[in-house]
Amino acid sequence: MASFPDFVNENEIGKAKFIGELVPPVAPFDQKSGRETWTVAFAPDGSYFAWSQGHRIVRLIPWKKCLASFSVRKEDQSSGAGPRRLSRQNSEGSLLPGEPREHTIDCGDIVWGLAFGSSVPEKQSRCVNIEWHRFKFGQDQLLLATGLNNGRIKIWDVYTGKLLLNLMDHTDIVRDLTFAPDGSLVLVSASRDKTLRVWDLKDDGNMVKVLRGHQNWVYCSAFSPDSSVLCSVGAGKAVFLWDMDKYTLIRKLEGHHNDVVSCEFSPDGALLATASYDTRVIMWDPHTATILLELGHLFPPPSPIFAGGANDRWVRSVAFCHDGRHIASVTDDMLVRFWSIDEKSPQAIGPLTNGLCCAFSTNGSVLAAGSRDGSVHFWASPRSIASLQHLCRLTLRRVMPTQQVYTLPIPFSMHDYLAYRTL
Repeated sequence: MASFPDFVNENEIGKAKFIGELVPPVAPFDQKSGRETWTVAFAPDGSYFAWSQGHRIVRLIPWKKCLASFSVRKEDQSSGAGPRRLSRQNSEGSLLPGEPREHTIDCGDIVWGLAFGSSVPEKQSRCVNIEWHRFKFGQDQLLLATGLNNGRIKIWDVYTGKLLLNLMDHTDIVRDLTFAPDGSLVLVSASRDKTLRVWDLKDDGNMVKVLRGHQNWVYCSAFSPDSSVLCSVGAGKAVFLWDMDKYTLIRKLEGHHNDVVSCEFSPDGALLATASYDTRVIMWDPHTATILLELGHLFPPPSPIFAGGANDRWVRSVAFCHDGRHIASVTDDMLVRFWSIDEKSPQAIGPLTNGLCCAFSTNGSVLAAGSRDGSVHFWASPRSIASLQHLCRLTLRRVMPTQQVYTLPIPFSMHDYLAYRTL
């Protein structure tokens, strides 16, 4: 494990570059519960940023416009005009024809989960017996799914802000949503009713399967890049891996000492990062159920008994950068950390009060993090040029599981590198 002491020496660890902030409109009820930003999300094509700003409201913001606004505010700050804060009370008057529009969506209840989904027309519905469907999603379709406090899931057209579908089957909060990345518009919802439900939006939102196995709340789920495997985590120490062709449990990963609250696969599917209240992020090989790396947020690390209790280092969220070399974590100690998969100590840190969630932009250049006060903070990701070795590893591991890597007629050291045993 890493050996820096039970405090962060900011002189030894780089400072993350803060680039901007979105703040919610001030309202009389802002001090009451329900104002938390539980989820932030970027559209797969990088066109939109979705922000659950609390009190039932979701903002859909054209991402380029958002970045441009931060650049303007940066110039204002350098000239003494004030901090880089942007309240989204936007006007549409200056839009050119065809430009993405900003939308404010009232979901009717507190929003916990957000997910973008885009369609690939050749990916057919899982239900092959029905010839007629109410919705025929084209290649230019972009959807937003919102998971609500009352157990409902609402599906919205991003470009118009109109409600398309209302999915009703969960009996408790829909905590998290994730679309299969293959363009099939298969949606998985994770709920406090202890289930995961699989929906086929190309079949007008038909529920395909209920995945049961969690004994408590389910907090988060994530697809592998090829959409064949689903990871789910929740109140409990186990990490579940599901076969999404057969809808069966593949295995449980054991190693955390407290609730596991966030999970994400690397872009090549060779690594799985999970975040827990036990103060750690664990990097797994999902093919062999092996722990490859532990990223600790409290040093010395707590024993399993103490890691199961409350502390100020609970890890709330973990996100994998699209370069496959960096991850970010949000923790209760008021810091956001950027890590390299090559090292056990943070590469950079930034201040974040009451952070709840985080997500990298589609190109991996920006990290967005939501907080309890309804605001979103943005940092520039650490920049470095990937080696040709790493790029080759990424390409190979997209199509080859760990077991096949070790059958290749190459030196053992290359086996270990390709299997992320030597990071």
